[in-house]
Amino acid sequence: MSRAVTLDEVTALQRRTVRILSVGQVLGGIAFGATVSLGALLAADLSGDDALSGLATASVTLGAAAFAIPLARFAARRGRRLSLTAGNLLALVGVVTVITAAALRVFPLLLVGIVMVGMGNAGNLQSRFAATDLASPQHRARDLSVVVWSTTVGGVAGPLLLTPGEIVGEAIGMPPLTGSYLFSLIAQIAALVLYLLALRPDPLLTALSLAATHPTSSPLGAGVDRPVSARYAIFAVSGSHAVMASVMAMTPIHLKHMAHDLHGAMTSETDVTLLVGITIALHVAGMYGLSPVFGILSDRWGRVRVVLLGQAVLAASLIIAIFAGRSPAGVMIALILLGLGWSAATVAGAALLTESSTVEMRPRRQGISDSLMSLTAAIGAAAAGWVLTTFDYAGLGIVALAFVIAITALSPLGRIRETA
Repeated sequence: MSRAVTLDEVTALQRRTVRILSVGQVLGGIAFGATVSLGALLAADLSGDDALSGLATASVTLGAAAFAIPLARFAARRGRRLSLTAGNLLALVGVVTVITAAALRVFPLLLVGIVMVGMGNAGNLQSRFAATDLASPQHRARDLSVVVWSTTVGGVAGPLLLTPGEIVGEAIGMPPLTGSYLFSLIAQIAALVLYLLALRPDPLLTALSLAATHPTSSPLGAGVDRPVSARYAIFAVSGSHAVMASVMAMTPIHLKHMAHDLHGAMTSETDVTLLVGITIALHVAGMYGLSPVFGILSDRWGRVRVVLLGQAVLAASLIIAIFAGRSPAGVMIALILLGLGWSAATVAGAALLTESSTVEMRPRRQGISDSLMSLTAAIGAAAAGWVLTTFDYAGLGIVALAFVIAITALSPLGRIRETA
């Protein structure tokens, strides 16, 4: 930058950036919601084994884990605009591959397609960090949470489009259970065009330029590196995501078994997909609907306190799953709380990670955080299939509680560095 940038100019650019990212998240959330809802059912159908259904969510998160660090490095060199566009392009190819796998009934190809969708989801995850690139320290968590909240619209719409998607898909000859992916294709194309054309100037490249030209008086605040606090933030986000993903991954299969146990052979596949769609939609609403509230609380109360609030809500969710997980209502309540706890922990944890790192260190650590978050979730989702078949839904809740306890016990590491 050739001249000094005023605070008003940075604020105006930040507002525009948040608006663009929010619209992109609405579009990206549609594909995420559909993949979460249908992935386990498609995997069980094509493999013929419910125990392998967890590989669908595992594949999504594995793809995100594999691509998070390369995408973060690409963003550091070329900016958020091109990195987010690359993510959307990969997701598009992944959706086409999933539809092809369902048509050919090839289970390994299905997993390949879902992995590519997961790679695209790494871009969606990066959007929340893009919202912090030019944010002021006082509103960093709020701006991040607004972008996270925007995923609510697409994330809730995705599962609710399952039944209409089946109707549309059947009408145009798409394979069973893949109709709603048509909506995902349209949404991903729109998001790709939006980022490519509208995300100018690039927020990350602008932030790096400001840090280089105004090392002591940047409008973004002084950069202080706090590696211990950053490591705790990464652990808290990764552990919370693993809890959420492992339980959520098995919920469609658990609901399917429950529906057949309650109603026997009279239960149709449409009834099952409707029950799954409503439950996952409520869960996704919990994940994103109150994120601005958690962002504001994080700015006012402190990051670690809101991370602990998230752990308390996650614990309540798991306790309900353990003791009331044999009824659809109990599962719905548990999934709503699961989403709320995840939201509080990840919004506050991402804000803590950002402010614990200098501008130059942020892309690298953000990539590591997203990669570990997705990797632990992939392992958890894959293991959740075995836990569900061996110990039932309640056993899955008990195992997940261990992560909540660990995050809570280690919270002084984040709090001490946060107040230093």
